Amino acid sequence: MTASKRPRYNLGDEQTFATIYGKGTTMVAHRKRFTLMPLIALSTLSLAVSIPTLASGHLYAASPQRYETVTVKPGDDLWTLAAARTASGSDVQETIDRVMADNHLETATLQPGQHLRIPI
Repeated sequence: MTASKRPRYNLGDEQTFATIYGKGTTMVAHRKRFTLMPLIALSTLSLAVSIPTLASGHLYAASPQRYETVTVKPGDDLWTLAAARTASGSDVQETIDRVMADNHLETATLQPGQHLRIPI
Protein backbone atom coordinates (compact mmCIF):
# COMPACT_ATOMS: atom_id res chain seq x y z
CA MET A 1 0.00 0.00 0.00
CA THR A 2 1.15 3.39 -0.75
CA ALA A 3 0.63 6.32 1.48
CA SER A 4 -2.15 7.69 -0.67
CA LYS A 5 -4.24 4.50 -0.54
CA ARG A 6 -4.34 4.19 3.25
CA PRO A 7 -7.84 4.30 4.68
CA ARG A 8 -8.63 7.52 6.40
CA TYR A 9 -10.69 7.73 9.51
CA ASN A 10 -12.91 10.59 10.25
CA LEU A 11 -13.11 11.45 13.95
CA GLY A 12 -16.82 11.96 13.49
CA ASP A 13 -17.25 8.25 12.67
CA GLU A 14 -16.23 7.07 16.14
CA GLN A 15 -17.54 8.12 19.48
CA THR A 16 -16.14 7.53 22.90
CA PHE A 17 -16.97 3.97 24.03
CA ALA A 18 -19.01 3.28 20.90
CA THR A 19 -18.40 2.45 17.26
CA ILE A 20 -20.70 3.29 14.43
CA TYR A 21 -21.30 0.41 12.04
CA GLY A 22 -22.87 1.80 8.90
CA LYS A 23 -25.49 4.48 9.06
CA GLY A 24 -27.68 4.72 12.14
CA THR A 25 -26.41 1.56 13.88
CA THR A 26 -24.53 2.21 17.09
CA MET A 27 -23.10 -0.54 19.26
CA VAL A 28 -22.32 0.47 22.83
CA ALA A 29 -19.98 -1.66 24.85
CA HIS A 30 -21.15 -2.18 28.45
CA ARG A 31 -18.59 -3.42 30.94
CA LYS A 32 -19.67 -4.96 34.19
CA ARG A 33 -17.85 -3.41 37.07
CA PHE A 34 -16.74 -5.46 40.02
CA THR A 35 -18.06 -3.98 43.22
CA LEU A 36 -17.39 -4.84 46.81
CA MET A 37 -20.94 -4.18 47.91
CA PRO A 38 -22.14 -7.84 47.86
CA LEU A 39 -19.05 -8.88 49.82
CA ILE A 40 -19.55 -6.13 52.39
CA ALA A 41 -23.24 -7.01 52.77
CA LEU A 42 -22.46 -10.71 53.27
CA SER A 43 -19.75 -9.93 55.82
CA THR A 44 -22.05 -7.62 57.75
CA LEU A 45 -24.80 -10.22 57.82
CA SER A 46 -22.36 -12.89 59.02
CA LEU A 47 -21.12 -10.68 61.83
CA ALA A 48 -24.64 -9.70 62.82
CA VAL A 49 -25.49 -13.37 63.30
CA SER A 50 -22.26 -14.71 64.78
CA ILE A 51 -21.27 -12.01 67.30
CA PRO A 52 -24.36 -12.37 69.54
CA THR A 53 -24.02 -16.13 69.38
CA LEU A 54 -20.38 -16.08 70.42
CA ALA A 55 -20.90 -13.41 73.08
CA SER A 56 -23.66 -15.36 74.83
CA GLY A 57 -21.50 -18.42 75.50
CA HIS A 58 -19.93 -18.94 78.90
CA LEU A 59 -16.57 -20.57 79.40
CA TYR A 60 -15.87 -22.43 82.59
CA ALA A 61 -12.36 -23.42 83.54
CA ALA A 62 -11.71 -26.51 85.59
CA SER A 63 -10.05 -25.97 88.93
CA PRO A 64 -6.38 -26.89 88.91
CA GLN A 65 -5.65 -30.38 90.14
CA ARG A 66 -2.94 -30.88 92.73
CA TYR A 67 -0.73 -33.96 92.64
CA GLU A 68 1.64 -35.71 94.99
CA THR A 69 4.62 -37.55 93.53
CA VAL A 70 5.20 -40.91 95.15
CA THR A 71 8.14 -43.29 94.66
CA VAL A 72 7.00 -46.91 94.70
CA LYS A 73 8.68 -49.08 97.37
CA PRO A 74 8.92 -52.87 97.35
CA GLY A 75 5.56 -54.36 98.37
CA ASP A 76 3.51 -51.25 97.40
CA ASP A 77 0.51 -51.74 95.19
CA LEU A 78 -1.80 -49.30 93.49
CA TRP A 79 -4.72 -49.99 95.81
CA THR A 80 -2.85 -49.17 99.05
CA LEU A 81 -1.25 -46.04 97.56
CA ALA A 82 -4.61 -44.78 96.28
CA ALA A 83 -6.52 -45.74 99.46
CA ALA A 84 -4.07 -43.81 101.64
CA ARG A 85 -4.66 -40.65 99.58
CA THR A 86 -8.41 -40.91 98.93
CA ALA A 87 -10.70 -38.77 101.08
CA SER A 88 -13.06 -40.66 103.37
CA GLY A 89 -16.35 -41.39 101.68
CA SER A 90 -14.78 -41.22 98.20
CA ASP A 91 -14.36 -44.18 95.87
CA VAL A 92 -10.85 -45.66 95.86
CA GLN A 93 -11.45 -47.23 92.45
CA GLU A 94 -12.01 -43.75 90.95
CA THR A 95 -8.68 -42.64 92.40
CA ILE A 96 -6.97 -45.73 90.93
CA ASP A 97 -8.52 -45.02 87.52
CA ARG A 98 -7.26 -41.43 87.63
CA VAL A 99 -3.76 -42.52 88.73
CA MET A 100 -3.60 -45.01 85.85
CA ALA A 101 -4.82 -42.41 83.35
CA ASP A 102 -2.54 -39.61 84.62
CA ASN A 103 0.54 -41.87 84.64
CA HIS A 104 -0.31 -43.68 81.36
CA LEU A 105 -0.37 -47.10 83.03
CA GLU A 106 -1.82 -50.03 81.11
CA THR A 107 -1.82 -52.42 84.07
CA ALA A 108 -1.91 -52.00 87.85
CA THR A 109 1.48 -53.69 88.22
CA LEU A 110 4.05 -51.37 89.80
CA GLN A 111 7.85 -51.59 89.85
CA PRO A 112 9.93 -50.48 92.87
CA GLY A 113 11.52 -47.08 92.18
CA GLN A 114 8.74 -46.06 89.80
CA HIS A 115 7.44 -42.49 90.27
CA LEU A 116 3.67 -41.94 90.28
CA ARG A 117 1.62 -38.78 90.28
CA ILE A 118 -1.34 -39.26 92.62
CA PRO A 119 -4.12 -36.65 92.83
CA ILE A 120 -4.72 -35.27 96.31
